[in-house]
Amino acid sequence: MKFSGRKAFRVKMDHRRSVNLMGSDGTWRRSCVLLDVSQTGAKIEVEGTLDVLRAKEFFMLLSSTGLAYRRCELVWIDGTTAGIHFITVGGKKKPECAPAPAQNPVQSK
Repeated sequence: MKFSGRKAFRVKMDHRRSVNLMGSDGTWRRSCVLLDVSQTGAKIEVEGTLDVLRAKEFFMLLSSTGLAYRRCELVWIDGTTAGIHFITVGGKKKPECAPAPAQNPVQSK
């Protein structure tokens, strides 16, 4: 579904998907629900106070262990709902893992 005026394709969540927000310095954490998501950002519903979201950058933890995450910045707040933008390096999505360089077999004489 493409919402009005959006460049990126957004996916609306059919079920409540719980995620956590965490300060880039690790000093705060907030539970929230992911409402929709795209390659460039997401809309979330935050539980608790929103004052910590005014930080320059924070992380959205997508897994309970924190191994899957996205670096974010706040775009807008409306009540308990907020829009966030995913920060990428150099304007491009960081590759998950780089392919291993091709290796030439060592030949002995």
